[in-house]
Amino acid sequence: MLKLENVYKTYKNQSEEIIVLKNINLSIPKSSIAVIMGPSGSGKSTLLGVSAGLDQIDSGKIFLDGEDITQKDEDELAEIRAKKIGFIFQNFQLIRNLTALENISLPLVIGKYPEKLIQKKAEELISKVGMSHRKNHFPGQLSGGEEQRIAIARAFANDPIILFADEPTGNLDSKNSEIVMQMLVDLNKKNNSTLIIVTHDPKVAQIANVIYTMQDGEIFPQKQKKSKQK
Repeated sequence: MLKLENVYKTYKNQSEEIIVLKNINLSIPKSSIAVIMGPSGSGKSTLLGVSAGLDQIDSGKIFLDGEDITQKDEDELAEIRAKKIGFIFQNFQLIRNLTALENISLPLVIGKYPEKLIQKKAEELISKVGMSHRKNHFPGQLSGGEEQRIAIARAFANDPIILFADEPTGNLDSKNSEIVMQMLVDLNKKNNSTLIIVTHDPKVAQIANVIYTMQDGEIFPQKQKKSKQK
């Protein structure tokens, strides 16, 4: 589902060039749950960004569902993201002047789906994350845990074959973290999608099929195990 070959990524500041990703080679199979752990600044979020086509690499290749996305232009990448990719951001990135239901609908609106389908799918998703009673509320009227549920529902709106989650529990207490992770597992299983999670939380790693550790821009397989899906 996702394959990276000899991927390098650097950033330049006024005085030096910083290598953020060093010769990354990674292969994540379809329908698996992969967790990437490591300290801040190790390159985890950058890895997610380039894998989702949100950022460019300096060299190497990235294959998503068999396509080399490093050969795509921005319009082609936007189409791939609209049809195949879901992304959950650490700070949720909900649109503040849209209701919960409208936020969930957004990927479908961008994808120009029929209006009746958009409404039906958004209602189904907000129900799946237990937020139907808050569908007309704005993000500012929701708690952090509620915002994250809406962000998860939005990420699944386009039925992505691969979903990237950047610290999905980073702003949540332990109770809401458990709820959110179980939602991700359940939706991942129902949609038969591939889930890639960046996290600092060792509890999150318990749901993984495979765990990777990043350090100074390099990635190492930590261990493989069966997921603890309920």
